[in-house]
Amino acid sequence: MKYLLGIIFIVLTMNSETIFNFTSSADLKNWRVVDDVVMGGRSTGSFELTPEGHGSFKGKISLENNGGFSSLRYSFAPMEVSPSGYIHLRVKGDSKKYQFRVKHDDNSRHSYQIEFETTGIWQTIKLPLREMSPIFHGRNLNLPDFDHDKIEEVGILIGNNKPETFELLIDEIDLVTD
Repeated sequence: MKYLLGIIFIVLTMNSETIFNFTSSADLKNWRVVDDVVMGGRSTGSFELTPEGHGSFKGKISLENNGGFSSLRYSFAPMEVSPSGYIHLRVKGDSKKYQFRVKHDDNSRHSYQIEFETTGIWQTIKLPLREMSPIFHGRNLNLPDFDHDKIEEVGILIGNNKPETFELLIDEIDLVTD
């Protein structure tokens, strides 16, 4: 009983804020796809709403011309965070590995990333901010892991060093702080 009360207390004292909730009428204007074509590659990605109201990030990764990635980014007004907070990501993937990324400043050249794997069924994934490591153009940086008080962009990237098709359905992205 004491254990159950402890869990209820933790849940009640957590704060959750929605970063984006996908619905059939969601506005995708602040979402953008960035593929390796910006560097001469030939990968293609797209993003749209499904009839059921989920975000669908899909495409084809090509290694031609030094390519190999497709990414999806969403910019928004700064949201206060705690480095001890985390992202709740509700997705249905294709059993492939993806990266979730955040930027603490829209003008920053680097972002912070953490990998997650999809299972082919709907899943809610907990991504701790403090475990996100700094990265720029696919290279790890010699900087501390995420330790900022705000975020202004989130993103998802696929780049598994092999040619492949992909599709990731996204239902909701939430920020949870304690």
